[in-house]
Amino acid sequence: MPIPESAREFMAGLTERARKLNKRIVFPEGDDPRVQEAAARLSAQGVLRPMLINSSPFGASKGIEIIDIATSSRLRRYSELFFSRRRAKGITQTEAEAIARQPLYFAALMLEAGDADGFVGGVFHTTADTVRAVLQCVGPKPGVKLVSSAFLMALHNREYGHHGLLAFADCAINIQPSPTELAEIAIATAETTRSLIGAEPAVALLSFSTKGSGKHAAVAQVVEALRIIRERAPALNVDGELQLDAAVSAAVASSKAPGSTVAGRANTLIFPNLAAGNIGYKLVERLAGAAAIGPVVQGLAKPANDLSRGCSAEDVFNAAVITALQAG
Repeated sequence: MPIPESAREFMAGLTERARKLNKRIVFPEGDDPRVQEAAARLSAQGVLRPMLINSSPFGASKGIEIIDIATSSRLRRYSELFFSRRRAKGITQTEAEAIARQPLYFAALMLEAGDADGFVGGVFHTTADTVRAVLQCVGPKPGVKLVSSAFLMALHNREYGHHGLLAFADCAINIQPSPTELAEIAIATAETTRSLIGAEPAVALLSFSTKGSGKHAAVAQVVEALRIIRERAPALNVDGELQLDAAVSAAVASSKAPGSTVAGRANTLIFPNLAAGNIGYKLVERLAGAAAIGPVVQGLAKPANDLSRGCSAEDVFNAAVITALQAG
């Protein structure tokens, strides 16, 4: 199935925005052909300045900075930076130097040191390893207790979401969020909808129940999350609990959730747990031919994003563009 036109238009718009920023994005997995292909395109099109870790001679004449950790003059400074961040956890200077030599950590320390504006990894490292490196080197934003993720979904049918664009969360990081964590995910994802999709968020807290139609502890958790969100972000347009059809279909919403300002027009879908979110985005991607852009990592002090190990060069390109905009 072809890529939805909504995805092409969306990414074209984001790419133009990123080009004006001229950001430096570091890729820890610079030897991967997908990263190299994406970096070549990003550089040739003047979208951003790629920095590839341990990428042999690739890109030497393509406007791409190649960094060899073994010979880098930055290594000592990064080792000291990592030691200062982790010494309270019992790490030694020798251990800090060994960890700083690892590409994921070296790239994350580049970001923390201000030598890069953003980080894109996870092409052949797991999400757990990638996120752990960034958390240890960069950490969350001040006041943020939970790092989460969102996929930007571009559908063929533009009747749904914001002209075919929706944010799905959390589909990659938090396995079984508490009501408080669901609230944090929802608030963070609403900002992602606003800043990247360019739409005012209409946030649906999803469940197998709509407005009390089902009784279960899992439903009560979603109801409690709604209460917390309305207390913390009273101006946010949010509702729940809503079944998926009530959240996105105006016809269903009219009977299941009449009077809701979100039901039938949601553009930001908050799933109750990782199983539902991960299955949900992959169902829409694989069976409906939607484009899944992301995951976008939310809540970090500096922009870093993680990719699926099954990603394409196009996915790497898109993640880098989004990271540059987060750094903007």
